Amino acid sequence: MEGGPQAASKNEFTECWNRATGSPYIMRLALSAGIGGFLFGYDTGVISGALLYIREDFEQVEKKTWLQETIVSMAIAGAIFGAAFGGWMNDKLGRKKSILTADVLFFIGAIVMAVAPAPWVIIVGRVLVGLGVGMASMTAPLYISEASPANIRGALVCINALLITGGQFLAYLINLAFTKTPGTWRWMLGVAAVPAAVQLVLMFSLPESPRWLYRQGKVEETKEILSRIYRPDEVEEEMKAMEESIKIEKEEESSMGQSFGEKLKGALSNVVIRRALYAGITVQVAQQFVGINTVMYYSPTIVQFAGIASNSTALALSLITSGLNAVGSIISMIFIDRYGRRRLMLISMTGIIVCLVVLSGVFYQAAHHAPGINHQDTLSFGTNSTCKAYTSAPNFSSWNCMQCLQAECAFCSNGESEFLPGACLAAEKSIRGVCRVKQRVWFSQGCPSKIGIVAVLILGLYIIAYSPGMGSVPWVLNSEIYPLRFRGLGGGIAAVSNWCINLIMSETFLSMVNALGSAGTFLLYAGFSTISLIAIFLLVPETKGLQFEEVEKLLQKGFRPFSCNQKEEHKDKKKDLESN
Repeated sequence: MEGGPQAASKNEFTECWNRATGSPYIMRLALSAGIGGFLFGYDTGVISGALLYIREDFEQVEKKTWLQETIVSMAIAGAIFGAAFGGWMNDKLGRKKSILTADVLFFIGAIVMAVAPAPWVIIVGRVLVGLGVGMASMTAPLYISEASPANIRGALVCINALLITGGQFLAYLINLAFTKTPGTWRWMLGVAAVPAAVQLVLMFSLPESPRWLYRQGKVEETKEILSRIYRPDEVEEEMKAMEESIKIEKEEESSMGQSFGEKLKGALSNVVIRRALYAGITVQVAQQFVGINTVMYYSPTIVQFAGIASNSTALALSLITSGLNAVGSIISMIFIDRYGRRRLMLISMTGIIVCLVVLSGVFYQAAHHAPGINHQDTLSFGTNSTCKAYTSAPNFSSWNCMQCLQAECAFCSNGESEFLPGACLAAEKSIRGVCRVKQRVWFSQGCPSKIGIVAVLILGLYIIAYSPGMGSVPWVLNSEIYPLRFRGLGGGIAAVSNWCINLIMSETFLSMVNALGSAGTFLLYAGFSTISLIAIFLLVPETKGLQFEEVEKLLQKGFRPFSCNQKEEHKDKKKDLESN
């Protein structure tokens, strides 16, 4: 009984349904543990909408890009440490206690953010939530995997992946629901305490992972739990398989050494593990270099960059991207065993690059055709309200909305039409109120654009290209490319690399937009994605349908990406099968 997420085949889904209806306890176990994935998705998605209103309540957040980036990315920084600490806690205290600890962190973090009197308190709450995210991201699928019947494990683990994207989707719905409610962002962030409390209660009534219990020598307790999960005629067989598997694992662990340094040295000296790490880290880093989490964390803000100023409208449109992400996870589960991991990722990366280039072009056109600045209209708001950079510029007559925003000021649209020249004003909360009183639209993130909706459509296509391939395949690949004795270490290194790149991308996104513009930023992401596509093509083998031993042999021989070599490898494999 080997842990780790596995892709589910069509037959697994049928068997899963039959087993779940015959034994609801199995589904209760998977769904209860899967709430950790739901919280992971919710807390990474909710900040995108909450940030719009945090900016409005705290002027220093509106003016300081680095503060906005820090509020978003501190959850990711917490997740890095949460994943590392969670790995130790999983082994020492068990999967159940790790999930309960993550729930406590989720709950406290949500309450701290909901009552935060200042931005720094929000950041503290985000760090606490991030610690919970990091622990849940690795513990929830591990618990489900180890407490599921082997023949439906892949389907049950996929529930966790669906709940992650479902959590992100619900986060956008919750954001939209509270747009007109006093307290807006406080409710958005505080609601996460509810599912955390629900899971906390549910997990008390569920058992520890039978695999972990067996490793601790609690054989009778393990057998009792397995009797509730497996059919009566399967329990003894599973006990024997578990005994043999854990015996092999312990022997391999003793040969590797106990300290992390010894294990890492042993891994890096092994050519198979090095090649597996090249592939595993490549796909995890590529997943973040395409810019996906900047889209998920800043989706409403990106919509505003496209010229849609209304917070509620931006949230409603960004809801589409989150929904498409959830749909993409289902598509991936259907096609991953039919078309393979490598092919799905290559097709996905190609689509991503095309979408990013087109998106860059749309933002360039939107900036190039931004409305001009009406000098008389600007002065009519009073000297203290005008943008100082604008009034002191020698060429102010040639300014447009985009130059106004780049000067860290705001654009108050023309009263007759948003696309006519308007006023360039200081980006102050009181002046924003004066602009809105005159029934005019306040633009501080992007300029009015007739093609802004095209950017939203391209974002949707970007998600459709990303989700079925680069969205889920890197995690599946990392669960099957390492030999058993190094699977925890290799998967952990790759996962930490994913979170680290995630942190870098989310912490620098708004600063890059300020420096390069929206068009330049997405074009840069297209460049990163092109490099990633080449790296995947050269370093990542196909593992579809291969046993773990076959994957190890493939890596021992060395992967060759070009078609002529692949044909030779296929012939060699066929000969091996015939000889056996």
